[in-house]
Amino acid sequence: MIDTEGDCAAWTFPAEPGAVRAARSAVRDQLHRWDLDRLSDLAALLVSELVTNSLRHARGPIEVRLVRPTSLNDVLRVEVSDPLPELPREKDARPDDESGRGLRLVASASRRWGTRPGGAGKTVWFELGVPA
Repeated sequence: MIDTEGDCAAWTFPAEPGAVRAARSAVRDQLHRWDLDRLSDLAALLVSELVTNSLRHARGPIEVRLVRPTSLNDVLRVEVSDPLPELPREKDARPDDESGRGLRLVASASRRWGTRPGGAGKTVWFELGVPA
């Protein structure tokens, strides 16, 4: 864990299979502390997809960061960063394909999503609207 104080929470996970479960748990716990339980299932699912992608394609630490909604912005922002510089692309998975659906799921379930290069890798982010 890096920081869970204030309006941001961030964790770094090793590129190991347990990272997906640990990231899901960290996200759920933090959203509970922020009284955003209604977003926890969806946020945990989408974080699972992005952390799994990082595990499949990158070597090195994976960072998960949450930015809490504010009174001016009713959006939860979630970011997953890894050291691989190549930006991911949505794929057209065939019915029998075992993978290739994660980014489509993120795109369809979130309000907005995107990618950005970083100094030592990239970040994939998504936003979830906070229900009234």
